[in-house]
Amino acid sequence: MAKLRILSHQGDTTVDWDIERAEVGDPEALDAIKEAERIFEEHKAKGATAFKVVPGEPAKKLERFEKTAEQIVMVPRVAGG
Repeated sequence: MAKLRILSHQGDTTVDWDIERAEVGDPEALDAIKEAERIFEEHKAKGATAFKVVPGEPAKKLERFEKTAEQIVMVPRVAGG
């Protein structure tokens, strides 16, 4: 199961999808990927930064949605004052 985690002032929101089911064309899994990608793009447009997280490895900054990533974390734009 893959997930997109969106960090915000409201806490941590998660969107999950099943990579294996999507690979065999399961409509529900494909819809979940489309929704995760839509949310990813929406947050990127607002200035959020995305990272692919793999246990035991350094986080890798993402510019594009990766549907095969086990975990993507979206960090909102940080504004100083």
